[in-house]
Amino acid sequence: MAWRGVTNQQWEAIKVHLPKRQRTRKGGRPPLADRQCFEGILWILWTGAPWSELPARYGSKSAVHRRLQEWAEKDVLLKLRRAFLNQLSDQQKVRWDECFIDGMFIRAKKGARWSGRLRVAREQSL
Repeated sequence: MAWRGVTNQQWEAIKVHLPKRQRTRKGGRPPLADRQCFEGILWILWTGAPWSELPARYGSKSAVHRRLQEWAEKDVLLKLRRAFLNQLSDQQKVRWDECFIDGMFIRAKKGARWSGRLRVAREQSL
């Protein structure tokens, strides 16, 4: 499936969760649009490509990465994720009985056939 970007309807729901950008009196280029940065971040996540391969239509890789860091420091992406999960849950579109966070469902070819005993310190912390 090819990457198509965010629809206008999706963007309207997303942008309300993003912090307002303050204008500065510094010189230099104007900041990239939030949508441009957001779609650039999603493109990286969708494709798994390195930042060096970010297409020019999303702006410079350093500017998009810097915006990602700003949003990560302010927990913007976490808040956005929570808001959409709550919305989907309210609409009963999430099957919480079938959600997986992380897991391995295949056998490791060189893995052990049995697991060893936990260390004493680890057992005590559990």
